Amino acid sequence: MKICFYSPYVPKHFGGGERHFFDVATLAATKHDVVIAINRDEKKSLEQVRAGYQKFLSYSLDDLKFVYSPIPTGSFLEKLWWTKQFDYLYYATDGSLFFSMAATNNLHIQIPFTDSKSSFLDRLKLYNWNIKNTNSKFTKKVIEEKWRVNVDFVHNPKVSFEEILKANPSGKIKKEKIILNVGRFFKQLHSKRQDALVDVFKLMTKQSPEKMRGWKLVLIGSVEDQDYFDEIVESAKDYPIEFLTEISRETLLINFHKSRIYWHSTGYEVDENISPEKMEHFGITTIEAMAAGCVPIVIGKGGQVEIMGSVLSELLWITKDQCAQNTFKVLDGEFDSAEIHKKILLQARKFDENVFAENLWKMF
Repeated sequence: MKICFYSPYVPKHFGGGERHFFDVATLAATKHDVVIAINRDEKKSLEQVRAGYQKFLSYSLDDLKFVYSPIPTGSFLEKLWWTKQFDYLYYATDGSLFFSMAATNNLHIQIPFTDSKSSFLDRLKLYNWNIKNTNSKFTKKVIEEKWRVNVDFVHNPKVSFEEILKANPSGKIKKEKIILNVGRFFKQLHSKRQDALVDVFKLMTKQSPEKMRGWKLVLIGSVEDQDYFDEIVESAKDYPIEFLTEISRETLLINFHKSRIYWHSTGYEVDENISPEKMEHFGITTIEAMAAGCVPIVIGKGGQVEIMGSVLSELLWITKDQCAQNTFKVLDGEFDSAEIHKKILLQARKFDENVFAENLWKMF
């Protein structure tokens, strides 16, 4: 089968959505011929695009063929004719839709869009995409309500346990007094709200300086909004808070293994019923942290609820004070027992590479 993968976010963005996109494509390439469509107006060469994502992903993309495409800038007929050559077209949408003449058309929706798709043209386009899948149950719920369509599959992003465990052979990396958060620094849409986490850490330090002695907060992520980043750095001044903005995948995994606690706050102070797009749509870094043995103290909104499941719901929080109190429970040993760690690992395993592959082949 000849499969085309297209995302308007590629090659502009390097985040969890792009990791999911290429994880699907590389697995599909083990059984099929896979093409990655790149906007023909892109100034980077195809090899530059490939190299950029190989560096980001830390695995080879040699089995994928990168090609220039008339999507999205070509004429209506040109795009139709170009898509006709494929048996299967997988489109990671940014909310926009187009017509395709591929034999099978699969629409991957990774953002809980709230716009209406009620016009006759939109309904026709949605009908053209005969398979629809989302990255989480949270996104599925929003899309089915707002777009009035049936989502056929939920295909969660993959967590590679093999990669994570390989980063700490024989358990040589020991846990330290580190609270970790991973996410890009930006203010728009689903901001990771590192500012709120800095506030919680400062609050805890003031409330119980003895308990917090030796602890530090590590914030990892690329800077997309320099002003926002500078504000957080200024707020963190005089506290043991460390910023890592340009690191390798290997270094990231080491930090997962070194950290005892993982924090996540996307969607803080936002009503998910009014602005679901500002939530974490899924949140793969939380599962990666869990796989590396971190205790997840994460916000009880968006895709994070799905990740934690009912077995870890007591670790969820909504207010800064709840985040602080749950974290103090870890420091006191209440949420840091062998039983809790067993639950964390079993829950994380529900999103491992085997489940990812099984769900992909069902969808294909």
